Amino acid sequence: MIPGVNPRQMQQMMKKMGINQAELTATQVIIKLDNGKELVFPDPSVSKINMMGQVTYQLTGESFERDPTPPPTLSNSISEDDIKTVMQQTGASKEKALQALKNNDGDLASAIMELSNSEE
Repeated sequence: MIPGVNPRQMQQMMKKMGINQAELTATQVIIKLDNGKELVFPDPSVSKINMMGQVTYQLTGESFERDPTPPPTLSNSISEDDIKTVMQQTGASKEKALQALKNNDGDLASAIMELSNSEE
């Protein structure tokens, strides 16, 4: 806080002025920005300050920015042609063909082998 001032005395002075401060235990703080990105504080120090009914939070710590948009899922990257190929080669339903492709990270040959082996 202020150099050379005893922290206990500082707390007493703040209490006389109607200021209460409490440290909060937080493992992570995420601030969502207007541009769609997030500001992440992985190990923050957070204080809750109540000054005459006005509550504010003080946040300190290292941060980084991240884009929370998820990467495309595997089911979005599997083409209809791949599903049809697996269906034609194995005689499996569309659902089974899609599941086999998901199980094998979109690898056609592995998906066909999986379905062919499961029928035996």
